[in-house]
Amino acid sequence: MEQDKEISKTNEPISEYGKSSYADYLTWQMEEMVELIKGKVFKHAAAPRVNHQRAVGKIFITLSNFLNSRTCEAFVAPFDVRLPVKSRKNEDIDTVVQPDICVVCDPSKIDELGCVGAPDLIVEVLSPGNNQKELKHKYDVYQEAGVLEYWIVQPVECTLMIYTLVNGQYQASKLLTMGDIAHSQAVKGFELDLSSVFENINP
Repeated sequence: MEQDKEISKTNEPISEYGKSSYADYLTWQMEEMVELIKGKVFKHAAAPRVNHQRAVGKIFITLSNFLNSRTCEAFVAPFDVRLPVKSRKNEDIDTVVQPDICVVCDPSKIDELGCVGAPDLIVEVLSPGNNQKELKHKYDVYQEAGVLEYWIVQPVECTLMIYTLVNGQYQASKLLTMGDIAHSQAVKGFELDLSSVFENINP
């Protein structure tokens, strides 16, 4: 595969790469972050906006402080999460994502390359240009892989939607916003005050 191919500037899959695996992914040398979703290559949007980074930082710090001295561990992007279907062999894995934040409670899923298997909690903070990927493509693969809880944060609108896996299907919470306290079922005891998350967000 040629390393100098131009990456698409949309969140549509990059068709020129064909169907790829994690083994292919490991050979690429790209300046931009990409993800694999069912063998299709997706380019990350441009560098995250300030609101995105503020929200990610607040949530990650709160999670990390809560998980101190606990088995579960929080990670922030860039961090490869491989979601195997058939096997854990690199050539068989066709989905590799980099969630903004993830929490992994099974230490056996962590290796030097990142996480292999479904995290317990994934948090994605939306940025202009990546909404379709998060709301459709990632929703599907996270549900299929068995991610117990998927949080979608919209920083500009100051909202959070929580999807909880019940009998293999996601069930949505009510739409949460300023003044609400978010409670995690996947990370027992974790609460997030959304007013503190969104207090410095610029409209």
